[in-house]
Amino acid sequence: MDGKFIAYYRVSTAQQGKSGLGLDAQREAVKSYLNGGRWELAGEFTEVESGKRKNRPQLAAALAACKKQKAKLVIAKLDRLARNLHFISGLMESKTDFVAVDNPTTNRLTVHILAAVAEEEARAISSRTKAALASAKARGVKLGTHGAILGAENHAKAKETALMLKPVLDEMTAAGVTTVRGIADALNARKIPTPTGKSWHSTSVHRLLKRLETLAN
Repeated sequence: MDGKFIAYYRVSTAQQGKSGLGLDAQREAVKSYLNGGRWELAGEFTEVESGKRKNRPQLAAALAACKKQKAKLVIAKLDRLARNLHFISGLMESKTDFVAVDNPTTNRLTVHILAAVAEEEARAISSRTKAALASAKARGVKLGTHGAILGAENHAKAKETALMLKPVLDEMTAAGVTTVRGIADALNARKIPTPTGKSWHSTSVHRLLKRLETLAN
């Protein structure tokens, strides 16, 4: 490993930013990846922001630093960038080389595809939510308090399911089942339903894994 690198870290909340929760792990992952080569960490930029927000000044600053110093952007985890097609498009336009420590073989094309899939998933979830609310309103259900309570109940149920399935997922991983499609097939074969009582698919497994990652952090 040689050359100049600019590190970009992101945590989702101000509390995580102040406590260093998640941030220290990202720094350690970057240093471990770069360790042992003729490299220079020319700068570090930390964003305390939600992955859904489009305004990321620290990411913009990191990309500008990469361009100015002819450095490569290094991130600890691919999901720190690949959650929104808007950001990936900006990355492409900046022509900045980058590497994700957790997936160093990823290239621009695969990241663009991942971002597009993530954005489509978010759009689909939003559409389903709006349709469900419209249907409830048409039935005379008073939204607001009821919707908030229902949302909290669904969130709690999803969290409980994720924690319950963690040992099962660990067992699958140990057995070599690591892809979202493979995990979905394995869960369905065991007749384990999703929190809503449906069959598993790649998207629902992806959400499950993200929820477990969030709980771990």
